[in-house]
Amino acid sequence: MPQDADDRRPTAGAEPGLPTVVVDHGDPLLSVRDLRVAFGDREVLHGVDLDVRRGERVAIVGQSGSGKSTLIAAVLRLLPGAGHITGGSIHLGSVDIGAADESVMRPVRGGRIGLVPQDPSTNLNPSMRVGAQIADTLRAGGMKGRAAIRDRVVALMTEAGIPEAARRADQYPHEFSGGMRQRILIAIALARQPELLIADEPTSALDVTVQRQILDHLQTLVDQHGTTLLFVTHDLGVAADRTDRIVVMLDGEVVEQGAPQAILGDPQHEYTKRLIAAAPALSGLTEPATDAGQPILVVTDLVKEYRVRGRGAGTLRAADGVSFQVRRGTTTAVVGESGSGKTTVARVLLGLEAPTSGTALVDGHAIGTARGAERRAIRRRVQPVFQDPYGSLDPTSTIERIVDEPLRVFGVGDRASRTERVATLLDQVALPRSVAQLRPNELSGGQRQRVAIARALALEPEVLILDEAVSALDVLVQEQILALLEDLQDRLGLSYLFITHDLGVVRRIADDVVVMRRGTVVERGSVADVFDDPQEQYTRDLLDAIPGRGLAEAVA
Repeated sequence: MPQDADDRRPTAGAEPGLPTVVVDHGDPLLSVRDLRVAFGDREVLHGVDLDVRRGERVAIVGQSGSGKSTLIAAVLRLLPGAGHITGGSIHLGSVDIGAADESVMRPVRGGRIGLVPQDPSTNLNPSMRVGAQIADTLRAGGMKGRAAIRDRVVALMTEAGIPEAARRADQYPHEFSGGMRQRILIAIALARQPELLIADEPTSALDVTVQRQILDHLQTLVDQHGTTLLFVTHDLGVAADRTDRIVVMLDGEVVEQGAPQAILGDPQHEYTKRLIAAAPALSGLTEPATDAGQPILVVTDLVKEYRVRGRGAGTLRAADGVSFQVRRGTTTAVVGESGSGKTTVARVLLGLEAPTSGTALVDGHAIGTARGAERRAIRRRVQPVFQDPYGSLDPTSTIERIVDEPLRVFGVGDRASRTERVATLLDQVALPRSVAQLRPNELSGGQRQRVAIARALALEPEVLILDEAVSALDVLVQEQILALLEDLQDRLGLSYLFITHDLGVVRRIADDVVVMRRGTVVERGSVADVFDDPQEQYTRDLLDAIPGRGLAEAVA
């Protein structure tokens, strides 16, 4: 690590709008020295040093495999499987937790150290009421008395921003939105008033506006309680917005650290420079297509209604008079938070849902009314790429069989020609032909998404509908996939409809943008026009929520 990176420290008096920096020259609350961790015989952390001072907010950033989660698991003494500490020390105040046995660690977890994990859908028990799950944490800390525990549960939920907490404490996790479930995890983490709060990718699965709400609330609670925050993320923009110091990890080592202004304004390590260049919010607008042709996809007054059963039965209008166009050879992004109608529109355009009214045309052919041979022809011209490449790929099939599935379904070619077509498609998405006989679990997330793109290209479509196709990927892998999509568009003349909640990605890849809210289009235009001069407050709110945007502009 460069010598001056060691000396970078937060300083008081940050610029207006930038994170307030707390300086504490006392002993660190958490001190990690020369930490080494191995899984079996393979060392994965190579002498990590980290100090987190009382009241400080520190972010650990890096791509998947950089060692972030392993470091946190070591601090909590929860290394999975064959993971074990082989050297170094971990101190929480004066306690050597690196060498502590389970009897010492049990009260530390949840008591002195709280954890907000990444995915509330897998970290909350679906069969338990949320209030009972918070109550379990309180009982583990020694709290007694049913009425006292109930009152504390309601107070914690209220503090976490959950309305009608007394009533909602008796509900189950599936009755809450993703953002509300994340608030419950925050309530659990803060229930016993820990000294150190570790937030491990706490908002990566949330819409950008909900993400901002959660992070704002988390910051308020941390400030109110004087809690020290260790924030783990792959998103440099989020880290820049929310913390006093950024620690950059790569391949199990700390390669750089410093204040956000220093990291963004004068990165020393080549890897940090790559992270900054790859972060959509920290890069410039894409160059608009200047020679785009006529519209290939035309949506006019599209309405989609669903019957709602049970309590509150009636009709839900998920898409309400939606109109836009996609010009041939360009990318149009449809943005908005969850519930805005983005995915409903995508499903209609893929022929998976019939519109209630209105029209959707692909090169003049109506999607909703097409039947027989015309319907099959349209489906060959419009292909999807979904958000989760692991969930959308058959885990029991080889990559070759996954990619050639559309060819088999449409009766294209014989076995030999399909094998050659798969090899060509793997070349197009920059995967080695040797992966053809592997299965999805043997590939990385980025490789799996390349497979999903190859499958979408098998029938030589004209339009790809990409539904949150990069939101589950690390920023560097995300950048690689976006670059691949741009290259394919240039070489094959593809048109993209890019469904996303992230305006940072939009500015990176799209030519035009359609902003949706509650089933309607509230704004549309070129990306440059919408970013430079948004007409609607909702669009301005989305733009303001792009992580790292303000700090990037301040240090530019």
